[in-house]
Amino acid sequence: MTDSMVTPLVQPGAFSDLLTDVLRNGAQRLLAHAVEAEVSSFIEAHADERLDDGRARIVRHGHLPERGIQTGIGAVRVRQPRVRDRAEDGLAKIHFSPSILPKHARRTKSLDAVLPVLYLKGISAGNFQDALSALLGPDAPNLSSDTVLRLCKSWKEELQHWRGRTLSARRYVYIWADGIYFQARMQDQSQCMLVIIGATPEGKKELVGFVSGYRESAQSWAELLIDLKARGLADTPLLAIGDDALGFWSALGKVFPTTRQQRCWVHKTANILNDMPKAMQAKVKADLHNIWRAESRLAAENALSVFCEKYQAKYPKAAERLTRDEDELLAFYDFPAEHWTHIRTTNPIESTFATVRHRTKRSKGCLSMATMELMVFKVIKEAEKTWLRLRGKNQLPKLITGVKFNDGVE
Repeated sequence: MTDSMVTPLVQPGAFSDLLTDVLRNGAQRLLAHAVEAEVSSFIEAHADERLDDGRARIVRHGHLPERGIQTGIGAVRVRQPRVRDRAEDGLAKIHFSPSILPKHARRTKSLDAVLPVLYLKGISAGNFQDALSALLGPDAPNLSSDTVLRLCKSWKEELQHWRGRTLSARRYVYIWADGIYFQARMQDQSQCMLVIIGATPEGKKELVGFVSGYRESAQSWAELLIDLKARGLADTPLLAIGDDALGFWSALGKVFPTTRQQRCWVHKTANILNDMPKAMQAKVKADLHNIWRAESRLAAENALSVFCEKYQAKYPKAAERLTRDEDELLAFYDFPAEHWTHIRTTNPIESTFATVRHRTKRSKGCLSMATMELMVFKVIKEAEKTWLRLRGKNQLPKLITGVKFNDGVE
């Protein structure tokens, strides 16, 4: 039996978890042991260095003030040992800083990676403290709105560095291009973000170009493409995938005139369905699928002819949308069949921006243009880590060397 009969009560808004407390205490002891071991190894490595009177030059000198490191299981307290160099002023001082406990560190790197993700997912800067206190404890420090503002500043520096990188060593076999619109605060018109994603000869997808533009004008796209070329992108992409935006195709023809064009079937299908009654859209969509899912160009052309015969009379506008871009819609048949899933649509861009649209929708357009640009850049770079590589990447070197493909077959 304990001496006290008083039972502590959990305060409103707080929680008590014995397992978390055990893990946190264990982590605190392990961190202390690890730092102590590193200090001992450091002093032992300099044991041969002596002063003129024979005393050791590097010695322990107490501890620095205790500080808390914010981790995924809450705050862990630690006292870092202090090391003193007793050498004379004329000699260069030897300093000690533990590798597992960086100077001025207040959070683990894993937690630093979580903060921008939470911000991008919809948690506003002012709500970080309340949101994370439920996970990290009620006294979780270093998670204020100022922390998020400092992160935004670092994101801005990262974006500027990324935009100034050289592309002389890069080559992209395919590029996807699209303009994404968002409504920013105090702006009458939606802001357009021009995005280009490229596929390397190794089959990896990566962000190539990203800039704010005035709608999807030819001038805005041309400025982006010319900037890529000026920074060293000398090798012309073999195929560009995009929607019906004439601005991009006009700019592409001037900057990379030999690049083939592939229209996005998802955008084309949506545009055609807009010209059809809702009652017919399911049937029309199935007929369109029969075209771009055909096994050969000839079969696709036959399915396209059938579509026009069925709907030309009553819906000439829908049929005209399909026939005017026939060559560009069926260009994928001249490339490896393994790549068809990737190059028939601009989904690599559309799927990535679903998170950004959710963020701006929930915040009701409260972001400024500058903040939105940073947010878009960060969410793309985070998504880039999980983008699927192209299937059949062994076919890419063949395309580069000029091997021809017919209906997806070499």
